[in-house]
Amino acid sequence: MTQLAHQIVWITGASSGIGEALAVAASRRGARLVLSARRETELERVRQACARPDQVALLPVDLAALEDADALTRRAAACFGPIDVLVNNAGISQRTALLDTDMASYRRLFEVDLFAPIALTRALAPGWVERGAGHVVVVSSVFGHMAMARRTGYAAAKHALHGFFDSARIELEPRGVRFTLACPGFVRTNISVNALGPGGQPFGRSDHDIDGGMPPAVCAEKIWRAVEADRLEVMIAGIERVPVWIKRYLPLRWYTAFARRLKVN
Repeated sequence: MTQLAHQIVWITGASSGIGEALAVAASRRGARLVLSARRETELERVRQACARPDQVALLPVDLAALEDADALTRRAAACFGPIDVLVNNAGISQRTALLDTDMASYRRLFEVDLFAPIALTRALAPGWVERGAGHVVVVSSVFGHMAMARRTGYAAAKHALHGFFDSARIELEPRGVRFTLACPGFVRTNISVNALGPGGQPFGRSDHDIDGGMPPAVCAEKIWRAVEADRLEVMIAGIERVPVWIKRYLPLRWYTAFARRLKVN
């Protein structure tokens, strides 16, 4: 079991939402934290909300422009020591149809949602294998198991996360590296407000479903409990599970017809 007390935990996308809640909950469990996001002022706010601010280091970074993952991981390790737990939480969603989404938007989404988690994990993995211990937490989504209109890039990136990290688990778990994929549904964050809209600009408004979602603190607690239990994957969702079940168990044409009827922003 992965206990967080005295562990060094690096969380990306830690300036708000699920990442912020994960940081606060991990701090209460006695972890030392390295927090990353673009906005240093917001990271500082999160640090002050933690149980032990003196055991929280800030490492601002724009993962959409990550050039040297090895150098970044060395900077992370310089804060408190080698990273024990990496939480790949940073991500961008999407609120545009395929015909209205340019390739620059798709590339930016994939850089943050897929390539950055791969790069950071790949940079840390040799050290974990050498020590025989490490844990990767991937904050995916129910969209890692289903698809929907206006989410072509987002669903593609989340599906790819599962393919990569399920494969990485097969290779590295026998060498001491654990993997937990968390698949939240509707969580009360700014994911819709900050999603890619037309022209790659922020969508700028929230979804009704997101506004009615679970609090980030509840989601974070469920994620950490799954990590502590060494669960391989956890679905954190209510009614959002229904499309996943339909996609998994019924003919694809039935799911396609069902999804086409759903109203989405």
